[in-house]
Amino acid sequence: MASITISNFDSRLFELLRVAADTNGRSMEEEARIILGHSLNQKDCVSGLGTRIHNRFKSEGGVELNLPAR
Repeated sequence: MASITISNFDSRLFELLRVAADTNGRSMEEEARIILGHSLNQKDCVSGLGTRIHNRFKSEGGVELNLPAR
């Protein structure tokens, strides 16, 4: 298995990672692997923002609007 070293890691991010790891009962290394995995394994976004918003909320039902004539 490969390993990496991260230099010049922002101290604020380091603290956030430490807290997240502690909250989730994991080591910082494991937490970092999980965060990177989730981030990098997401499907490439091929749809626009409007389509993504629609897909997220379509199960809530819709509203038909009567638009005035132009």
